[in-house]
Amino acid sequence: MSRFDSRTTLFSQDGRLLQVEYAIKAVTIAAPCLAILAQDGIVFVAQKKLPSKLSDQQTSEKIYRIDSHIVCAVSGLTSDANILIDEARAYSQKWLAVYDEPIPVEVLVQYISDVKQNYTHHGGLRPYGVSFLFGGWDAHLGFQLYQTDPSGNYSAWVATSIGGSAPEIASALKQNIADSNQKILLKEAQQYAVSALIKTTDITKVSSDKMEILTVVKTESGDILAKYVSNAEVDAICKQLQDK
Repeated sequence: MSRFDSRTTLFSQDGRLLQVEYAIKAVTIAAPCLAILAQDGIVFVAQKKLPSKLSDQQTSEKIYRIDSHIVCAVSGLTSDANILIDEARAYSQKWLAVYDEPIPVEVLVQYISDVKQNYTHHGGLRPYGVSFLFGGWDAHLGFQLYQTDPSGNYSAWVATSIGGSAPEIASALKQNIADSNQKILLKEAQQYAVSALIKTTDITKVSSDKMEILTVVKTESGDILAKYVSNAEVDAICKQLQDK
């Protein structure tokens, strides 16, 4: 144990905030999540790690709805994530009440990032040990995908991952998505995401009980719809990839 990690605000001799690095470490050992931004929507894929066969498989601990037009996926300490998710939902509703319009996606991401960063420079607190993938649609920028980390940093992405095996998943995604200018459809994005997760994790028997998929799309009426892909559809995608 280092004498430089007793306080969140104490820098080590080489300029590192060790408490922040410990929080990031908590993310790297968690189950992975990834997301891909397509022309017609966003797909989130998360690995399921059920603690018991008796646990309720209908509930999710990885992907959450923040508002009607914003969804997030989490990796890290679930208890920390729950606090920030509640904070994000409350801020989103306050924005709607004040401005009478849905909150822009990046505004919400920036707010949560500010909350996380605030916990890195106050004594008596510790950083949130959780990373987020935020995805959604607004009238300003259309579909968007952002990643945040425990330090409070955030950035926009076309395809990215958090949690365990994140570098390997990123490499697998690059095999199908060359750069940010490449245009892909949601169905292709689902296959790319599932394929990347299968290639880089310890999933031996690929099926819907090992992963969950959620898509965010814009309907013909202009509504933003976030829905889970059914187990049957997930199994069909997995089978199609295995048959290749």
